[in-house]
Amino acid sequence: MMNHSMKNQDINLASGTMITGKWHGKSYQVIKCLGSGAQGTVYLAHSPAGRVAVKFSKDRSQATTEVNVLKELQKVQGEPLGPSLYDVDDWVARGRNISFYAMEYIRGLPLVEYLKVKGFDWACILMIQLLKDLERLHREGWIFGDLKPENLIVSEPGFRIRWLDVGGVTLIGRSVKEYTEFFDRGYWGFGHRKADPQYDLFAAAMILVYAAGRKRFEKQQDSKKQLLEYIKNHKRLSSLQTVLNKAITGKYTRAKDMRDELLQQINETSSPQTRYYNKPVKPSRKMQQKRRRRKRGWMAMLVLGVFAAGLYILYLKLYVM
Repeated sequence: MMNHSMKNQDINLASGTMITGKWHGKSYQVIKCLGSGAQGTVYLAHSPAGRVAVKFSKDRSQATTEVNVLKELQKVQGEPLGPSLYDVDDWVARGRNISFYAMEYIRGLPLVEYLKVKGFDWACILMIQLLKDLERLHREGWIFGDLKPENLIVSEPGFRIRWLDVGGVTLIGRSVKEYTEFFDRGYWGFGHRKADPQYDLFAAAMILVYAAGRKRFEKQQDSKKQLLEYIKNHKRLSSLQTVLNKAITGKYTRAKDMRDELLQQINETSSPQTRYYNKPVKPSRKMQQKRRRRKRGWMAMLVLGVFAAGLYILYLKLYVM
């Protein structure tokens, strides 16, 4: 079953729709829509390699740019920055070639939903992780661009923050073309929309501002004063005021500097039980139970193996030797 809406190159696919690439011949069966935006729509799909995310782009040139970005991100050493790229192809539908690419489906909880459960303290811990990744990205000559909670996910297992949408990733020095007003320094009057590390660090600070109240708010006439006063007077943000103000006003030139000072501030103002010492995030109770079951399974297999070996040795002694 397919329902295509070709206006503005939008495409709506029903669950169960089969997609076969024109050039590579790989097939994908649609499970559900994961999200839709200005640049395209992403679907969860079955593939011979397991579940993948398939993005249909409205603009072929934009799709090419995103694919090239994903390829560049895969070259960066260390933990993956964006989803792994699996396939790039066209799908012929009603006589038209529709560009798509298949990428890693990252299992986890969207940052927006994660913060509803875990709260502001965990937003700070995840920000430490995010700034480390941004430092690696900036060293390669790129910025994230459209940095916002909707483009971030907390993956399981590992509880690590990952990037979902790289459509806004931009070479340093070029104009930022994809942004979201609340997280954009140009909207608040704190600078231009030319790609530099400070652009991402402003957005990182605004993610914490958003996490503190779990809402966005409109700017007023004196937007600069409004934002700085909001941070100063907010009970969750005031202890981080120095770091946030420096990020918002462009005082940091490196994500590492912001990360180091944020880490220091968190450890100075939090209790010993919640301090962050570059240690991994504690797994959830569900994950701990899963690991215990797996461990018990391996132990049972080991005991059975030893018992079987003992019987075999006894058999050899009684009937063979």
